[in-house]
Amino acid sequence: MMTQTTEAQFTQIQITDPFWGQYQSLINEVVIPYQWDALNDNLPETEPSHAIENFKIAAGELKGDFYGMVFQDSDVAKWLESVAYSLSNHPDPKLEGLADQVIELIGKAQGADGYINTYFTVQEPDGRWRNLCECHELYCAGHLIEAGVAYYCATQKSRLLEIVRQFADYIDRVFGTQPGQLQGYPGHPEIELALMRLYEVTDESRYMKLAQFFIEQRGQTPHYYDEEYQRRGETSYWHTHGPAWMIHDKAYSQAHLPLDQQRQAVGHAVRFVYLLTGVAHLASRCGDQRKIALCKTLWDNMVNKQMYVTGGIGSQSEGEAFSCDYDLPNDTAYTETCASIGLIMLARRMLELETNSHYGDVMERALYNTVLAGMALDGKHFFYVNPLEVYPEAIGHNHIYDHVKAVRQRWFGCACCPPNIARLIGSLGNYMYTVKPDQILVNLYIASHATLMTHAGIFQFRMEGHYPRENQMLLHIEQAPESAMTLGLRIPDWCPDAQIDVNGKPLQVNARQHQGYALITRNWQCGDKICLRMVMTPRIIRGNPKLRHSAGQIAVQRGPIVYCIEQSDNGIHLHNIRLSAAAVFTEVAGTGLLADKVLLKTRAVRLQLPSSAADPQWLYRYDADAPQWVEQPLTLIPYFTWANRGEGEMRVWINEQLSL
Repeated sequence: MMTQTTEAQFTQIQITDPFWGQYQSLINEVVIPYQWDALNDNLPETEPSHAIENFKIAAGELKGDFYGMVFQDSDVAKWLESVAYSLSNHPDPKLEGLADQVIELIGKAQGADGYINTYFTVQEPDGRWRNLCECHELYCAGHLIEAGVAYYCATQKSRLLEIVRQFADYIDRVFGTQPGQLQGYPGHPEIELALMRLYEVTDESRYMKLAQFFIEQRGQTPHYYDEEYQRRGETSYWHTHGPAWMIHDKAYSQAHLPLDQQRQAVGHAVRFVYLLTGVAHLASRCGDQRKIALCKTLWDNMVNKQMYVTGGIGSQSEGEAFSCDYDLPNDTAYTETCASIGLIMLARRMLELETNSHYGDVMERALYNTVLAGMALDGKHFFYVNPLEVYPEAIGHNHIYDHVKAVRQRWFGCACCPPNIARLIGSLGNYMYTVKPDQILVNLYIASHATLMTHAGIFQFRMEGHYPRENQMLLHIEQAPESAMTLGLRIPDWCPDAQIDVNGKPLQVNARQHQGYALITRNWQCGDKICLRMVMTPRIIRGNPKLRHSAGQIAVQRGPIVYCIEQSDNGIHLHNIRLSAAAVFTEVAGTGLLADKVLLKTRAVRLQLPSSAADPQWLYRYDADAPQWVEQPLTLIPYFTWANRGEGEMRVWINEQLSL
């Protein structure tokens, strides 16, 4: 059960859903302790983190050198934010005491002027604010600010909030348009969305104005990245793709144009969605119509032309970036877990701008597929990259797959994804509902007890059901304002035939739909009950004809969950299997590691290899014989569960069996 208070609406959410309850228990009992061990270098045979030790060195408690990525501090900040949500979920005095110790350590590492960054404190004390493009100072600051906000909301303890406010006040003195101030902005966005969260919990308008400065300064000319590069004597930090590549490739950081001139999703995918999350949040608070239109334009390009069926974004490994419209290879897909988490964060803010189920659909798709795939069912192994097709034999030999892993890893030198998963799952209450002046939107169907503060008063209800395993959700109204209120139920794009009853009386869903939400306005009373029924029949998905990587292939989805086939169920050479779009699926309960998961069974055909295939000299042949097909059973599993039973082939897109 999770009780969470959000910074904006002082909403309390208790999650009672067994599916998500298991995941939140995993976060509380396994993931957070495991990640604490990782931060303290207590995981044998994994790459050391040194993150806590960096803070001890910066605080003067130890002597030594900085170790790790230049953004290593952010792992500690995300761990603290995850702990905050965990404490909202399950109060734990021991864990809270440990977090308080880390907070005091951060306070000791803070400079008298408010500055916090262990890399520049320990390793490069004269380099502060000299390389905004490459060195993640403002990114790390943003994650620490987010942790401060979350910890205050969870515990009402203000120590970390005071620390990050001192840091934010210092940043506000350093950056701006006044004489002597720096007119730069971060290479990796994050500070923008964090400052908006800080503004909401403190009501200090300076923080929102500072977020606006960073957003509007990006891409202006003369270009700040070039200016600071010249001031440094043309030195650079990252040489992955040649000296100063990050400075020259400004699209990588969405800094190639002023933001209001951009029309396509480009560059590093995580940076893109973090930036737009801050822009959308700012636009919703200040009513800036140009920024609202910009967010919609960039969202539409990203989701309608550059998003995978699993809710993954960022198709290429070089730069962890978008490539171009309809370029979505499956076996080399990068689709970083953090990028889908950022996509969910952005979808939440887009729903604040506009009541449109499209944002909720994307939020759900990313959550139930790519994000959940990023963590093993044991909570101790993780994917950084989430391909839609894997052939393990080739991974070790072909360098185009250098970024792909056939099984999840225990930890990473760049460990941004594991704590990001923990903080997202811990904060699901922030995403389930959108409270607006005249309506409450139900975005995610997760069994829960919600107390929502609206302009008219407290609205309290209980949501019951086992979604997405089962097809029915019930909403029981327990307290409502005296005046009429609109409840908006998202009708998923995969289920246009949803049915709704209120107190047993059917409603015409289509007549009540507004951009994908069924809006029900009435004077709600304690005891009112809404029943939403959604057809969970497996559906066949085809890609746009421009999407060459899915040409001649189909995918299968049940509810919000995309399915895949694995070698462990269906044998090797999955590319030789053909599935008919008319296939009939039987739903069965998984066993073992896949217990409580819905598996799909059907019949398919497999290419029967000729006897000459055993000839080692045979690769191509002039052969007029038609291929021979044999029928075989086919098992499909939820994509997020793949690679939990060992290494093997996997495919989301399955070659289609055609009748000619």
